[in-house]
Amino acid sequence: MKPKISAYVIAFNEEEKIENCLNSIQWTDEIILVDSYSTDNTPKIAKKLGAKVVNINFDGYGNLRNSAIENCSHEWILSIDSDERCTHEVKNEILEIINDPQNDIYKIPRKNYFMGTWIKFSGWYPNFRQPQLFKKGKMYYDTKPVHEGYISNSGKSIGVLKNYIWQIPFKNFDEVIHKANKYSSLGVNKIGHKKGGVLIAFLHGLWSFLKHYFFKLGFLDGGAGFVIAFGNFEGTFYRYLKLYEAQQNWQQPKVDKITR
Repeated sequence: MKPKISAYVIAFNEEEKIENCLNSIQWTDEIILVDSYSTDNTPKIAKKLGAKVVNINFDGYGNLRNSAIENCSHEWILSIDSDERCTHEVKNEILEIINDPQNDIYKIPRKNYFMGTWIKFSGWYPNFRQPQLFKKGKMYYDTKPVHEGYISNSGKSIGVLKNYIWQIPFKNFDEVIHKANKYSSLGVNKIGHKKGGVLIAFLHGLWSFLKHYFFKLGFLDGGAGFVIAFGNFEGTFYRYLKLYEAQQNWQQPKVDKITR
């Protein structure tokens, strides 16, 4: 029997991205959109394109992805985010793999498109996240709120596809700022055992900038490389400031009732 594949996408208020994402995976046997109660047209667009929409309360990305797996029906699962686009080459390679698999779990390389260009350096290529193609039951995610890891239930090694998908991580600079704020808040729990402070936050942010701009050759990406490095500075700086804020538990000055 021909193996079947489910594709899942996690989303929240992604009406500007979701159509292109779902169009790129129409070749799969099932599309599951795991939505965290979007207030825009994301669910409507997804249903129009044949996706099954499942609403899950957001409690960190790891839990969200595990819920997505539970809702997939078929033997193979493809994980695609709303800012990612499958390509014809990846589709063909996946169909070959699932018909004669050598592994249970595979990573897929990504090319990132930002500020009108393919980012070739800055640590963005070759770029991987968690494995994106796997047999159901062979992999699940840890419960970290952001930058979640994966846990393999397979005794085999992790395969890597030859071809790449596209990622468009930011639609505009508003989203760059929004993600820096969101991810810095979610990331506080990951560094909660460390010490916070303004100088500590600055030094961590500075190291993040230097790492991406110089050591990962971001300067070769031109202005986009500088923006990426500076964005990493901001995200890291604010993450440690938010940690410091949580540790200090600052209080507002007490004001007595003032009457005439």
